[in-house]
Amino acid sequence: MVALISAFGLVLAVELPDKTLVATLVLTTRFRGGPVFAGVCAAFAVQCVIAVAFGSVLTLLPDLVLSLVVAAMFGLGAFMLLREGFSEADEAGEDASRIGPAPLSFMRSAMTSFGVLFAAEWGDASQLATASLAARIGNPVAVGVGAFAALIVVAGLAVFIGGKIRNRIRPKLIQRCAGFLFAGFAAFALLQLAF
Repeated sequence: MVALISAFGLVLAVELPDKTLVATLVLTTRFRGGPVFAGVCAAFAVQCVIAVAFGSVLTLLPDLVLSLVVAAMFGLGAFMLLREGFSEADEAGEDASRIGPAPLSFMRSAMTSFGVLFAAEWGDASQLATASLAARIGNPVAVGVGAFAALIVVAGLAVFIGGKIRNRIRPKLIQRCAGFLFAGFAAFALLQLAF
């Protein structure tokens, strides 16, 4: 029980201000909440299994390599979000998206959400925290369940907030803010190399 509570508390604290919340929020402004939540939960489940299974391997990576990989991933995420947030191609269609979520099938919306969050979680602080706890505590099932529960809480919060603000805020503004936030995370990861 201590492993489960420790993993839940640590991952919740790490994920609340993290890109996971922002990415899920952005997805919810573009698609219906149900498929986004399903896709995000599936991505989290797979990532928790990976983190627990390879916990000891991930903790053996040199700090320099790990920081460079994390910075590159955040940088790529920032580039993609800012490119879409500042593109003019969708400006005319943006008003239509403010009326309601994009009319995509459940499966397509869920798969898009799965892909975005699955890619975003590689090298994420919660993945590393889960791997570290699994290696240190020695109870991988409890650590995995605790981490997964925390990620579900964060996803649920993001879907709820996204659903409430979908018609009040422009999706491009959220993408721009998220892009700058990701760029900040990339810079922070690079700064960690200096110290």
